[in-house]
This record gives sequence, C-alpha cells and structure tokens, in this order.
Amino acid sequence: MIKVLKYTEYLYLIVAVVSIYKIISLWNIERQGTYIFMFFAAVSLGMFFFRRNYRKKFEKRKRDNPN
Repeated sequence: MIKVLKYTEYLYLIVAVVSIYKIISLWNIERQGTYIFMFFAAVSLGMFFFRRNYRKKFEKRKRDNPN
C-alpha cells in the first residue's frame, strides 16, 4: 500500500512539471491557454505535498504501532 502511495505522489509531480513546461512554451504564443495549465500546476504541487505528508504520517503511525 505504501508503495502505491509513493508512486501516486510522483505522478502529481510529473503533471506539475509538464504543466510548467506548457506554461513556458505557450506564454508568448497564447497567454489565455496558459491559465488552465497554471491551475493544474498549482493543484498538482499542492496534492504532491499533501500526499507526501499523509504518507509520512501513515508510515510513522505504522512504525509506532507494529500491531
């Protein structure tokens, strides 16, 4: 289960990197189209840190309670 949580948090990071790339590549061509990618980048980074924090809490709880 913890391995799956690690992979999903890195998927959010990949989405953020791709969105930032699209923002940079489209900024001077079509500025209106970049706002949705800004939203995706912000939400993906937020979800990455949220999931990472949640996974670390889960690992700590599992380590403290070996039952």
